[in-house]
Amino acid sequence: MTPVTPEPISRRARPAKAPLSREAIVRAGLAILDRDGLDALTMRRVAKELDTGPASLYVYVANRDDLMAAMLDEALARVPLVTEGTWRERLHALVAASVEAMSRHEGLAAVALGAIPTGANALLVLDRMLALLKEGGLDDVTAAWAVDLIHLHIAAAAAEQSARITRGSDESGAVADADRHYAALSADRYPMITALRPALFSPGDRDTWGLDVLLSGILRTPAG
Repeated sequence: MTPVTPEPISRRARPAKAPLSREAIVRAGLAILDRDGLDALTMRRVAKELDTGPASLYVYVANRDDLMAAMLDEALARVPLVTEGTWRERLHALVAASVEAMSRHEGLAAVALGAIPTGANALLVLDRMLALLKEGGLDDVTAAWAVDLIHLHIAAAAAEQSARITRGSDESGAVADADRHYAALSADRYPMITALRPALFSPGDRDTWGLDVLLSGILRTPAG
């Protein structure tokens, strides 16, 4: 019998690819980041995820840094703008939600360090933060400078939390390990650490306290 050669499948019969867009590239980047980690996030890998060539991505994103910035802004879309409570309570909620949103994805908190917010969602968070600080009685310049400090606080807290998530460790386990290490230190060489070890590892909401320290200082220290 003569072998039957299968007819080639028409390109028109294949499922159509989703149209390429900045939003699709950002979603693909986040998927790779969450599934495979920061080292796996390359333009070539994102292009493969979208079944296209790397060159086609540069129509929508300038480079990997631009992609990471867009991914950070997409993550910040999760931040709710709370409307109930005092201005200070609402600011605490805004900061906590921002930390949580950044820390969910490895490496995004580092993008926020030293960057001026320009994305649509980041600008909404910034605008809300300025409104709350003004509601708290700050003058324009002090409110403007204050958001820089609070932004650094958010990015640092998110980077720490994200590192724990990436390592797969919980905070209580890390604290217990450090406490055991400190307990074995020489009191002659590290007298203050050994004397204050119980205080160093005392429980409590340090994130809330840290933001309150910043706010109390800001309220008492006008800029300029």
